[in-house]
Formats: sequence, structure tokens, C-alpha cells
Amino acid sequence: MDKCSQKSISMPVGIVIRRVPGVTRWAKHVWKAVAVLPGAGSANWKELRRDGEAVEYHAATLPLELFRTDTEAYSHGLSAKVPAIYVVMRPGEGEAPLDIVLATASPYEAQDYADTGEELVEKVAMPDGLIAWIRDFVQLHHEDEVFIKRRRDKTRVDRKEDGIGDARIRQVSDVYRAPSSKETVH
Repeated sequence: MDKCSQKSISMPVGIVIRRVPGVTRWAKHVWKAVAVLPGAGSANWKELRRDGEAVEYHAATLPLELFRTDTEAYSHGLSAKVPAIYVVMRPGEGEAPLDIVLATASPYEAQDYADTGEELVEKVAMPDGLIAWIRDFVQLHHEDEVFIKRRRDKTRVDRKEDGIGDARIRQVSDVYRAPSSKETVH
């Protein structure tokens, strides 16, 4: 199968999460996605580095999928001052403090998750190799859509009063006036 006929491609991406002490009594720790590891192997909250009370974990490895129908979004993301991968997380159900749901290069998809308010969406700087991989995919598949302005139909549709009242009921006068108590419906 040649590259042009592929609808999508995928690469495993490791998600690095940093835990630091909370600054209020209500939050014991603060969790933040801080890096992605392209081509990483599987992991489940493996400790990578410890610096005092700050700890970094390789929390999970997820597939970063690119779809040829979303090249406009990837192009928009690559044109940002700092191109980013967006990591979508939820509070953990079980031993893990967070469930890592998704890694995406599409700022549009990330915005959809952020709009729900149920997930935490973190923006992580994209490594140079990942930028090149996504840029190559966009260049291979992106097709600009030509804008075609619609032209208005010149037919006047406001001359006939369709839909005013019920044609089965005889109207003795203006259908917009309030009915009086003396009128009866036949």
C-alpha cells in the first residue's frame, strides 16, 4: 500500500507527567503533562526522575494518530509559535492518579475535549522529530479547499402568503388579529 492511499498513520508516544507538591491544603499534589516521547515503549507510571519532591513519570504510551481528513488542523497546530501535542487526561479510576485518554496533534480535537470540562487538556511542546513527521504527513495529504461563494436566488418568495392560518378553516377577516368572543368557528 503506498503512502498516498493511507487514510491514517500512527506512532506510539510516551506521556511524561510531573507531580509537584500542592500549594493549598485542598490539593496534596499538582499533576502536569510536561513531555512526550516519540516511539516510546509501553509503560504504566514508571518513575523517570526525582528532584526533591518533584517526580516525573512515564505515565502511559498512547498511539498518536494522524488522519488525512484532519490535515488543516495539523497545519494550524504546526503554525503556532510553539507546536504542541495535546494530552487529554481524567481523574484516575483505580491505582493511577490520572487516566491518560488521548494524545493528539489537532488543536481542534483538543478544544472539543476542553469544552466539555470533564477532562484536563495539557499542551506539551512537540519535539523536532515529531514536527517533521507531522509536517511530512500534511504535505503529502493536504488539499486546500477552494472557497465558492454562494449566489442568492433572485426569486422573490415573499409575495405569496403561504402558511398563514389553516386553509381548511374559513377566515372572515385578518388572521393576525385577536379573536373576539362573538366569533364562532365553523
